Amino acid sequence: MSKLRVAGIGFTAVTALALAACSSNDSASSGSSSSAPAPAPSSSMSAPMSSAASGDGVTTNADVFGPACSKLPQGSEPGSLDSMGPQPVASAASTNPLLTKLVAAVKATNLVDTLNSQQAITVFAPADPAFQALGDAKFAELAGKPDQLAPILQYHVVGKRYDAKGLESAKSVESLNTAGGPVKIEGSGENMTVNGAKVLCGNIPTKNATVFVIDKVLTPGTNKN
Repeated sequence: MSKLRVAGIGFTAVTALALAACSSNDSASSGSSSSAPAPAPSSSMSAPMSSAASGDGVTTNADVFGPACSKLPQGSEPGSLDSMGPQPVASAASTNPLLTKLVAAVKATNLVDTLNSQQAITVFAPADPAFQALGDAKFAELAGKPDQLAPILQYHVVGKRYDAKGLESAKSVESLNTAGGPVKIEGSGENMTVNGAKVLCGNIPTKNATVFVIDKVLTPGTNKN
């Protein structure tokens, strides 16, 4: 992945567009859970339960959390958790109703294939209102200048796969835009923030990425010393 072009890598973050959106009981042990049936997957769970016990950052439908998860399509409909899970992140994001602006940005930079080819990444995916806050004119300007958009998108992608518990423990992670400085993680569960941006739907599983839909577009350089 280190050999990817800046623009290519950068937009791994954008896959979050597809963004699109955990909960495994930390206190539950293998012994105590064997006799009880596992809870049914729900996109409206209020807090992550860290089912990725192996530490690889891979999540399941039962791990998603956040107020916007309930806005995702249900069952096997396009954009649902069941539909996005088997797909690589950019393809999954393209069906996520929360990430249409992000998807448009990814397509504008021709980074769909680049994102889909990554092995294990974390994507902080700004929801549509986050891009709308920039204004239509500014968004159109960036979409027309891939060289300026790429570093911004790159700052939304981490070259390691994390679930919510992993991010909480790390507290700070390096994005693919290393010049942009670290991304700061604070809080946990429903109160987790990414550079101050709230997590609207987190721990969303895709084939090659764990996605966190957030309410702001992150700005490179925010945490540089």
